Amino acid sequence: MPLPMNRRDFLAASTAGAAALALPLRVAAQAAPDERTRRILDIAKREVERAGDVLWRRDIAGIADFGVHSSIPRFHFANLENGTVRSFLVTHGTGSDPEHDGWLKNFSNVDGSLCTSRGAYISWEWYTGRYGTSIRLGGLDADNSNALPRAIVMHAASYATPEHVARWGRLGRSNGCFAMGPEDFREALWHLSGGRLLYAEQLGIT
Repeated sequence: MPLPMNRRDFLAASTAGAAALALPLRVAAQAAPDERTRRILDIAKREVERAGDVLWRRDIAGIADFGVHSSIPRFHFANLENGTVRSFLVTHGTGSDPEHDGWLKNFSNVDGSLCTSRGAYISWEWYTGRYGTSIRLGGLDADNSNALPRAIVMHAASYATPEHVARWGRLGRSNGCFAMGPEDFREALWHLSGGRLLYAEQLGIT
């Protein structure tokens, strides 16, 4: 049978227990997002609010930062519910990078330009097309209003992988689509399709 605890031991144990309970609160308070994460989340929140009721889901937004070189993960899944950001490689269009040096030089909404278009998109359903399973996109701004007739979509591509970067120092180029490596594209299928926002701009967040 355990011995009864005296008053001094009880107070010491209580103090230690209170400190242990308080510790997670202090740790949580210190775990604020870094500046990069805050900037991406702020942009995602702003663009989701700007898109308004056209979106079907407002929990996660995709932010494509074409102010960053293609060898750097620049497609950000911004989770507005838990305040986290996860980043992946994504291509830009051939017409936006004629020198093929990995830097986007210009946007265009013109059919046949093979360029990336800036602005807000809504992600629609999966479908099977020229590039296999893809996500259909609708342009929400004047700068990307031709996304549907231009067949600007999200799809998987072997030229959008870390292995391609390791060999060539940059990703390959798409016809203006948001192409991701096959493994990474699964993340888009699960976390970005079905009426969520995708926003593309030259932000230069590093």
